[in-house]
Amino acid sequence: MKLTSIKLCNFRSFYGTTPEIVLAGGDAQNTTIIHGNNGAGKTSLLNAFTWVLYEKFSAAFASTEQLVNKRAIAEAQKRQAIECWVEVAWEHDSKRYRVKRSCKVYKNESDFEASKTQLTMWVGGDDGKWYFPPQQPEDIINQILPGSLHQYFFFDGERIEQIVRSDKKAEIAEATKMLLGVEVINRSIKHLGETKKTLENELKAIGDSEIKQLLRQQEKIDQEIARINQRQSEIKQELEYQQTFKKETSQRLRELSAAKELQERRQELENLKKSNQENLRQTREELKKVISARGYTVLLSETTAQFRAIITNLKEKGELNPGISREFVDELIKSNRCICGTELHQGSHSHEHVKTWLDRAGSSVVEETAIRISTQVDEIDKQATAFWEEIDKEQARINQLRQTISQTESELDNIQERLRKDANEEISSLQKRFDEIESKIDELNREQGANQQQISHLKAELDTLSKQIAKQKLNEEKQVLAQRRISATQDAIERLTEVKNRQEKQFRLQLEKRVQEIFTEISFTPYIPKISEKYELTLVENTAGIEASVAASTGENQILSLSFIASIVDRVREWSEKRKMLMLPDSSTFPIIMDSPFGSLDEIYRRRIAKTIPKLANQLIVLVTKTQWRGEVEEEMIDRIGREYVLTYYSSKPDCEQDYIELDRERYPLVKQSPNEFEYSEILEVERDW
Repeated sequence: MKLTSIKLCNFRSFYGTTPEIVLAGGDAQNTTIIHGNNGAGKTSLLNAFTWVLYEKFSAAFASTEQLVNKRAIAEAQKRQAIECWVEVAWEHDSKRYRVKRSCKVYKNESDFEASKTQLTMWVGGDDGKWYFPPQQPEDIINQILPGSLHQYFFFDGERIEQIVRSDKKAEIAEATKMLLGVEVINRSIKHLGETKKTLENELKAIGDSEIKQLLRQQEKIDQEIARINQRQSEIKQELEYQQTFKKETSQRLRELSAAKELQERRQELENLKKSNQENLRQTREELKKVISARGYTVLLSETTAQFRAIITNLKEKGELNPGISREFVDELIKSNRCICGTELHQGSHSHEHVKTWLDRAGSSVVEETAIRISTQVDEIDKQATAFWEEIDKEQARINQLRQTISQTESELDNIQERLRKDANEEISSLQKRFDEIESKIDELNREQGANQQQISHLKAELDTLSKQIAKQKLNEEKQVLAQRRISATQDAIERLTEVKNRQEKQFRLQLEKRVQEIFTEISFTPYIPKISEKYELTLVENTAGIEASVAASTGENQILSLSFIASIVDRVREWSEKRKMLMLPDSSTFPIIMDSPFGSLDEIYRRRIAKTIPKLANQLIVLVTKTQWRGEVEEEMIDRIGREYVLTYYSSKPDCEQDYIELDRERYPLVKQSPNEFEYSEILEVERDW
């Protein structure tokens, strides 16, 4: 999971819709820094991530029921709905995701009433369109980064030491097993047990089908499909209208001499992006065909090696010799005459001499078969080599196309940004209209893709209903099949239990070793982290060869907790690399979002953590105050910054003391006087001159 952006609307201290916060995700500059004073909204921003993804909050997030911005509520009319939402985008396994969680409050006479939250997800397709996924959004999010683990990746640095508290150890055990794959096996064993019970229930008689009810359901689905098809026609017409509007706006920009060159370049880039997206789709289809047609050849290497060993063994035993065949010698003995004309009478010297060739000659049938199969085996090995060459070729082409599309999109974004900020008001106005049109087209594409998915699901339901209607009685053969499945399920449970026990021990020992390495790199104490069989995380010291538990300080517990989190990320990255070798998807990228991670640590520890964490994390987002940032933290992390923002807090206090922070020789406001009676925060992007 690589987070790409977050956007908020009326969420806590953020009034209205914020600019999109684009998050750094490069290899060298993988860190996003967000500056803000206490109370400016750093904790709100951290909890915006956890709310939209998991609808959960950190311990420091007070008044969780009051999510909607107070100013937005105060300015609303009675009985008016005020919307609050957070939208987060990320990439995972070469797919793009975007989720939006929203809620509304309705202003009454003296208070307000909150509605339930709603979560919506879109998945980007290779064609550039966005679609609703076939699975529930919550299920997809938990498959990528389970909710039970979110506090290890989105955390309040000042309270991180709670990870090693005694009442947290059982939670650590379960969470660690889940992330490292052991918990997957546990769930498999559990589901197999449930499946076994289901199979046992299948042995019971199945009641008569409710045909009339099924027919009513069928009619209802038919009507829903017709309604969606009608909406699809309306969307198609609206898209044609918007595309026409887009062309007219684009043409108007080209007519303006100041924007002509940029607009022509943008059109060229859009055509290039569309072409590359189609090439990407075709290449992925070609890759599927190659795997489907020739993928089996790479699984036969062990079999072909066994065949060659058998042939070699036959030759060594003399059972597969070229030359005279056993069938030829048999024919000479039966005819009582050698090929030289000598009579071969029973018991004669000539007869016995020829007979000895029976033991020395090989079978012509076996020899011919061996030669034929050897040729086929050689061909299979050649195909396996050619298969990997073809796979590498197609994968390289896919990666190249993705990189080209990304570069094209980046240049398009730059062009659009230049047009938005153009001093010519007509150009900037036209670009704003162009943005609105593209936003509308994107919205229609999302709805169109989601409707296509829904129609597919409804048709699948129709197919299921048709089968249920046709089913009238219990199939006796199903009982026999269920018995066989019960036996196979029990065997699978026993095998998976053994695999789980071995993997769990291996994961724990490797994780403990990595925690020790990272802790030693950061801490100057001689203490050693230990992870017990129950995944209890403790510190020990070794005195005269005897291990003894250490009553660790708050700072040491902070370092231990950070080491634990960094070790998990590092261990899972290594584990996922092994999965990639088996042609499984790569899921080794995880973000770490830390709110005030340096507050209670001294200078040495602050410097070491600031130096170590950006190297271990795939993606790092740090929310800091001015005092936490300056000095050794800034020195160690400055070269890692890919994006940087400032939270400006507008105070409604009449005599508030204004505050600033200097970044790259520019002053950015941290605290300003509010122009009205409300307090709120704004987001400013820092533009460094690298």
